[in-house]
Amino acid sequence: MSKSLTVKIGQCSEQVVGPVRKLYGLLPPKSVVQLLDTDDLAANPRSAKKGTVTEDIEDSLRNSVELFPAKTKGILLASSSYKALERDRYQLSFVDPETEGILDGGHNALSAGRHILKEAGLTDRELGRVRDWDTFRKVWTENRSAVAEIVDVLDFEMPIEVLVPADMKDDDTVETFRSSLLEIGAARNNNVQLSEETKANKKGFYDIFKEHLPTSLAEEVEWKTNDGGRIKVRDIISLCWVGLSKLKLPGEWRVNPNQIYRNKAVCVSAFNKLLEEKEVATPADGGYAVRVHNEAVKSAMRIAGTFPELYDMLYEEIPLAYNKAGGSFGKISAVKLYDPEKAADKKKYLRVRPTTPFFKREVNCTCPDGFIVPLLYGLRALLSVDKDGLLTWKTNPQAFLAKYLVDIMKQYRFVMDMAVFDPQKVGKAISAYEFAESTISAIYNVKEAKTAA
Repeated sequence: MSKSLTVKIGQCSEQVVGPVRKLYGLLPPKSVVQLLDTDDLAANPRSAKKGTVTEDIEDSLRNSVELFPAKTKGILLASSSYKALERDRYQLSFVDPETEGILDGGHNALSAGRHILKEAGLTDRELGRVRDWDTFRKVWTENRSAVAEIVDVLDFEMPIEVLVPADMKDDDTVETFRSSLLEIGAARNNNVQLSEETKANKKGFYDIFKEHLPTSLAEEVEWKTNDGGRIKVRDIISLCWVGLSKLKLPGEWRVNPNQIYRNKAVCVSAFNKLLEEKEVATPADGGYAVRVHNEAVKSAMRIAGTFPELYDMLYEEIPLAYNKAGGSFGKISAVKLYDPEKAADKKKYLRVRPTTPFFKREVNCTCPDGFIVPLLYGLRALLSVDKDGLLTWKTNPQAFLAKYLVDIMKQYRFVMDMAVFDPQKVGKAISAYEFAESTISAIYNVKEAKTAA
């Protein structure tokens, strides 16, 4: 949905670079307020959060207002449709708010907003609620009438750089400008380098995966840097490679199975490059975002939506299955047990009950990732590619684990034994992944194949 506003840019100057016209100047408080009314920070690759940076900015706005424009880069704004008006005013339209609006300077915008709210009469305690952009928007809306009463007495200027098309009458120039905004935004944020995941999320690479995750889980993933999600996106995307590894992929993209445990960034990078292949995805509606059209990859994403649940199931069930297989899971030094009465021994016992990583189900002990990931990867033995090239389960994986995890652990425990029960050694050894897959494959072929057929 398009959004528009009119701002006054003091001491404005211009510069044209390729398809981009840059407007430099200073925003007076009234224009800053109008911008805060309009922009939801959707275009900024990184969300703004309260911290030492915002505290320093607010201090300058209070105590060093004359030097403030010299102390900060200010705000970078982008608009693909604009009109120059009289008296240094510009009408800006954010045609696509996902890519247009504040590209950089979100912390300056948040700090200015907090400063204005304080001038409007909010107490320090009330401002304490304003810790990120989402809470700011709520408090700003609640106190907008108070802001209107003091806006004319505010005294500061915010440096502004506005990017607009170099020639609004040339459709090709406007389209080139729009398609360049994501790259520009990423480059301007490189003082704290944008994560691979954040840039990919802006391109829409993860949209299809979000569709196949349980909604409650998708809402807790930090798809965007500083977005506040409990679960890191790389912990989700890395699991995709369990299924993707079964497919012949365009570009021959692949990752070694142990990278799912030891180097999730490699998994994310390979996934993002896969989605840049023309045989996998194409730009949607001529923009920067993509739409996945490769049916095989889409089937792998549907399958991947089940892996967080399978991961948590293994986290819960491995300890008991290991014990039933003849071991003593609690004696492994890398495992911590829940026992508040013994919690003084922090190396072995926990005062707070641990939970599974994804769905937060309570358990009685921790289960190291290095023990889980090879087994999770081994479940690819239960995947097959059908006649249409789509990935499918040969049998229900949850039901399979419920029936045979003890049998699996009777053999898999020797992998743990060979690594001297060090989960890092298990998780980093490719042989552990191969052993887990061959074990699960053998158990399936002996006990389940005929039934599934």
